[in-house]
Order: sequence, then C-alpha cells, then structure tokens
Amino acid sequence: MIVILFICTANIARSPMAAALFNKKIAEMGLSDQCQARSAGTWATDGAPAAHEGRKVMNEMGLDTSGHRSRGVTREIIYNVDLILTMEEGHKEALQIEYPEKKDIIWLLSEMAGPAYSIPDPYGKGSGDFREIAVELENHIERGITNILARVDSSLLEGSFPDHEELRN
Repeated sequence: MIVILFICTANIARSPMAAALFNKKIAEMGLSDQCQARSAGTWATDGAPAAHEGRKVMNEMGLDTSGHRSRGVTREIIYNVDLILTMEEGHKEALQIEYPEKKDIIWLLSEMAGPAYSIPDPYGKGSGDFREIAVELENHIERGITNILARVDSSLLEGSFPDHEELRN
C-alpha cells in the first residue's frame, strides 16, 4: 500500500481535510486498494479531534472526519510513508532538517499543482475560512494528482485518465 502523508501544524485542520479529500479522489479513481492518505502535525498533541469547523465543512462536502485524532510526526511515521506533502514552507524545511535522508520525498502540497506557497491555517476562524481552505486543498489535489502519483508509482496512472492521454506522459 502506498501511503501519502499530509502535514500541518496541529493535525486538526488542514492535514486531516487534505487526507480526506485525497482519499476521496483516490476512491473516485478506483485506487483505494493501492494508495491512501494519512496525516500528522509538526506540533500536534496526540488524540485531539479534527477542528469543529473543519468537520462541518468536510461533512458539507460529503466526507466524515469525525473519527480523526491528531498525532505528531515521529520517525516511525516518516519512515513508513512514500511521500510527504506539507502545508507550509516551515513544515517542509523542519522535516527536511530533521530527516535529511528523506528530503527527496518532502514537498509542499502546492508544489504538486503549481507554484510553491504556504497554505494558510484556518484554525480559530469561521466556517467560511475553513471552506475556502478546503476548496483550495481540493483544487491542489485535483490539479496535482498526476504529479503526486507519478512521484510514488507512475503505474497508478495507467488507465486513470482515459480521456486525457497527455496526463499520463
């Protein structure tokens, strides 16, 4: 099983939403048996639920993150994933410093879909801010899915885009 790890700060807002949205996309592509997303945080307290506003927005999008519990990044987690996608440049830099031997698998999520930039943290804000970030995350995943999958196993792309031959090259 290929594992993509989404990283934010506390693992209660952006990364659990990104993991849920990625798993939805993978399911739509018929790849759930081969690839899955998980999440963690660089400064997370283990066991906290996903932020209320994030759960609400995910529910509106047909996704259930009510069972999510936060967890901090550990060596064991880092060594058992195939690709790490962070929300902020600071997350990426910190992980590359702490795990230099894994630097080639650590990227900003935004880099998968276009220019690199940090995705703002909606924590402590309202549903509208969470909704905006959820849409932004979904857009990055949608636009970056071929790049993400190509970094872990390009064979996953075979047959995934029957109407878009150019996406497989």
